[in-house]
Amino acid sequence: MDVSHHLVVVFAKSFGLFYLLVMALAVLAYAFWPANRDRFDQAARDVVEDEDEPWA
Repeated sequence: MDVSHHLVVVFAKSFGLFYLLVMALAVLAYAFWPANRDRFDQAARDVVEDEDEPWA
């Protein structure tokens, strides 16, 4: 079986494309999952609640 450089490049590009698409969809699903809303809202509030005075 003779595997050419072109075949390896096509496979690598296709695999990389599908890998990145699946990872992006997984991150979006995690970020917009309804059960995670409270966690993200609390994290957003924690950033500004503790800053009641300027840094010295």
